[in-house]
Amino acid sequence: MRVVVIGGTGHVGTYLIPRLVQGGYQVTVVSRGMRDPYTPHQAWERVEHRTIDRIGEERAGSFGRKLADLEPDIVIDMICFNPESARHLVDALRGRVQHLIFCGTIWVHGPSSTVPTLEHENIQPFGEYGIQKALMREYLLDQARKAGQPVTLLHPGHIVGPGWNPVNPLGNFNPAVFTRIARGELLQFPTLGLETVHHVHADDVAQVFQRSIENWGQAVGEEFHVVSEQAITLRGYAEAVASWFGREARLELSAGDVWKKGLTEEDVEFSWDHILHSPNCSIEKAKRRLGYKPRYTSLQAVREALTWLIEHYLVSP
Repeated sequence: MRVVVIGGTGHVGTYLIPRLVQGGYQVTVVSRGMRDPYTPHQAWERVEHRTIDRIGEERAGSFGRKLADLEPDIVIDMICFNPESARHLVDALRGRVQHLIFCGTIWVHGPSSTVPTLEHENIQPFGEYGIQKALMREYLLDQARKAGQPVTLLHPGHIVGPGWNPVNPLGNFNPAVFTRIARGELLQFPTLGLETVHHVHADDVAQVFQRSIENWGQAVGEEFHVVSEQAITLRGYAEAVASWFGREARLELSAGDVWKKGLTEEDVEFSWDHILHSPNCSIEKAKRRLGYKPRYTSLQAVREALTWLIEHYLVSP
């Protein structure tokens, strides 16, 4: 059975592609350019690579046709960000594939109300990324439930793993925040730090993509959150990180605008985005229907990524 993965050299693809190869699938990775996975694996030697510029081909109206020419049984789309791209692909593959699996995001939800949030609840996104992903979600679920398209939609949280910066306790991606905690320096928050973030290890995301293929009857026409068992508060996150370095966290809460010191405008924007969303999502549906069993807690996943950052001198305790 042939699986075509669009955008398969990224965070999740690093773990997903070896899982698929070891599962006996014939795998083709479609990407804009050649890039090594974050973690090497001999399974990549058995993968076919096709270089296709998605944006350019979509503008020319030919991306879907080029995918169809690969004659896939299953297509996994890791990099679809709007309903137009989804529509282009679905129309081109209509009646030609057994399964279409799209990567969504928990950002289709707005600020948390009841928690943990279920997949169908609180679809009130804000910000262009969340809004476009929500429109994509609406189109794909409509195609699955009304037009019988074999679509599954997976919504990861804050993907983490060795090789890139995780969302830190201030809700941004600046590794210097970890350095400050590790050195026992004061960390200031604009709030009480009770907002939540919901990480997930990239391999656990890959696990759910694989389980969606293996549980076709339970997956088609459905959407699933893909996060760890529990979200963590920003304050609790900072305290845990400090403990890894044998320290107690020095935190100043409700620190006005002083917390922005040393951060870029982009850092501050990311922080507010995570604070305002404060995600806390349920995985009961994925556990029940797909047999999802996260290997990592949020903190375990972050600690593995932080170890990599220290080893590569991006965080200096």
